[in-house]
Amino acid sequence: MAEPIAPSLADAELAAFIEAVRQDPGPPARVVGAAELRRTQRLRAEARPQGPEVPHVEDLTVGSAAVGARLYRPSAESLPLVVFLHGGMWTIGDLESHDRACRRLALGAGTAVLSVDFRRAPEHPWPAAVDDCVDVIRWAGSGGASSAGISGPTVVMGDSSGGNLAALACLCLRDEGGPLPAAQILVYPNTDLTLSCPSARSKATGWGLRTDDVAWGAEQWVPDPSRRGDPRVSPLYAVDLGGLPPAVVVTAEHDPLRDEGDAYAARLVDAGVPVSHRCEAGMVHGFLTLDVLSPAAAEAGDRVFADVAGLLDRVR
Repeated sequence: MAEPIAPSLADAELAAFIEAVRQDPGPPARVVGAAELRRTQRLRAEARPQGPEVPHVEDLTVGSAAVGARLYRPSAESLPLVVFLHGGMWTIGDLESHDRACRRLALGAGTAVLSVDFRRAPEHPWPAAVDDCVDVIRWAGSGGASSAGISGPTVVMGDSSGGNLAALACLCLRDEGGPLPAAQILVYPNTDLTLSCPSARSKATGWGLRTDDVAWGAEQWVPDPSRRGDPRVSPLYAVDLGGLPPAVVVTAEHDPLRDEGDAYAARLVDAGVPVSHRCEAGMVHGFLTLDVLSPAAAEAGDRVFADVAGLLDRVR
């Protein structure tokens, strides 16, 4: 049985949303399948208000692998770049699902944002998405972003499965000898595809994201169950996290992924990586895309964007 909602959620609007989800949770992802989930995601994105106007938004291809991306620039001046990796269980997120969040990020943090349209499972299982993200970050960090008018430092940011990709990309680039991003921002990240942490059980249902849906996504991306504890898939199991970029890690109280995100932040600290970490009280997974539903979710997103702005000021 799911834990009671009130008064544990951050505002009445979020509580009403979660209550509605509990009343009609919909069929499991493994029953619906990727194609229908993507169609539903597109409809939700189309129904959501576009978000704040950003002066320059452009779709382009970048890197040696010609990966699709969308660039947001809030001004023509020299700006740092956030390479943004969207969530969606490695299967269903896309440029449209996170367009509003990227607009808010660009304006809220005063930065250029490059949202990456990496290859998705099940058509393209691991390591395709990691390869695409590493390629884009390498392109940006080696001066490629200057062709798009970007001349400041490059950081990488991801939410949920995008946070997993951001963490894995940093590990790959470190092991290659760089260049590394100047920083990493991980928002409610997947770090353990075995789903072994306690919150994967205590928050398994009733809070929006279901643990079984995450498990389905992991199965699509990494079909071989014996690989899901591999540190090249689950960064929480990396033997050494030293030498990684400074990090911001933000988790949510009512999230099955909470404990694995918190544990990864603690391991980064133990490895000597500078880390700013907090767990957003009363918040659920996916709050970056829930701002139109909940003022508290909007404020939690604004705090993340302020974190990004502060981190960029330190690495400029």
